[in-house]
Amino acid sequence: MEIKCVVCGSDDSERTYLPCIHRGEERYVCVRCLPILIHGGH
Repeated sequence: MEIKCVVCGSDDSERTYLPCIHRGEERYVCVRCLPILIHGGH
């Protein structure tokens, strides 16, 4: 299973990813983008 960040699209194996629900689907977000997902942006 390929894990990509729902915000930036990164699939870098050096990053840490957390599972999240995005628009009703289970996805992943990298810890760099987590504040953007929580507080908005983009």
